[in-house]
Amino acid sequence: MTTGTFRYADPATINRSSTPFVKSWSKVDVDYSSFSRVSVSKPVHDLRSALESSPSDFGVDVSGFALYNHPAQETSFTDERAIWSGYYAGVEALLREKLPGIKRVEIFDHTIRRNNGSAARRPVQQVHVDQTPAAAATRVRRHVSPPEEAEKLLKGRYQIINVWRPISHPATDFPLAFIDWRSTSPPDLVPIDLLYPKRSEPEDDGDDRGKEVAPAEETYPKTEGYEVKGETYGVIPNEGHKFYYVKDMKPEEVVLIKCFDSWGEGLEEPWGRGKKGVAGWTPHTAFVDPATPEGTPGRESIEVRCLVFYEDEE
Repeated sequence: MTTGTFRYADPATINRSSTPFVKSWSKVDVDYSSFSRVSVSKPVHDLRSALESSPSDFGVDVSGFALYNHPAQETSFTDERAIWSGYYAGVEALLREKLPGIKRVEIFDHTIRRNNGSAARRPVQQVHVDQTPAAAATRVRRHVSPPEEAEKLLKGRYQIINVWRPISHPATDFPLAFIDWRSTSPPDLVPIDLLYPKRSEPEDDGDDRGKEVAPAEETYPKTEGYEVKGETYGVIPNEGHKFYYVKDMKPEEVVLIKCFDSWGEGLEEPWGRGKKGVAGWTPHTAFVDPATPEGTPGRESIEVRCLVFYEDEE
């Protein structure tokens, strides 16, 4: 176990307007938001130790996350095409192996984060959930064709799963922490618009992978040149939140993080058909582990976001 200081959304500074750029927002290309954050110190439990004592207490449907040993052939993650053609296939194979009943997987996005001064994307210190129910449905309609097939799949069970892995060395620096879904409640979640840089033709093909560029610091508070293309959940403090992490997580290991499930407990039409006891979301964040040795290499990681569709119920 260790202790972490977690940066939550400050509820006093959240704007719940439906008007773009008035409603609270975060940027996808830098760790910056229109609302303030509050820091809360919390204990962080080591998932490996917890699994040794109670393996059945954790899982994508139980706690909202799962840890697996699953080495990848790709190790450097510097070639975008190799990631698309090779690594994606391994991610889909992993999902099909570990999550029974899958009929279709659509991988729609990945992000590589490196904790160094030249990286386009760095670790994010904000407790959040990657997609709201509305954003999840939008993703289905954006990435599944024809439209009739998307509407059909929206009527069944589907999830968004984030497959997270360290690159090249253990993720001792800025490890990822995730909150046990069972320790959360719906009032903890606040819809936040996600801003993407506007792109011009022919670059604007609807796919941002491999096009990340770190913005200049003086542009962080500005919205010019950005558009709303997603919605996430910010998370506000809750004394009951129980955090886990994987100490010194290795590149051979992966964590499946559930961002959305149309069967998640409490969901109602049009977003899903909630089933009691089924995890619906997993708040997560990078954090600074005070036990990190001096001189530890900066964290490098890849996260792959997947739409996962299941066979129809009998």
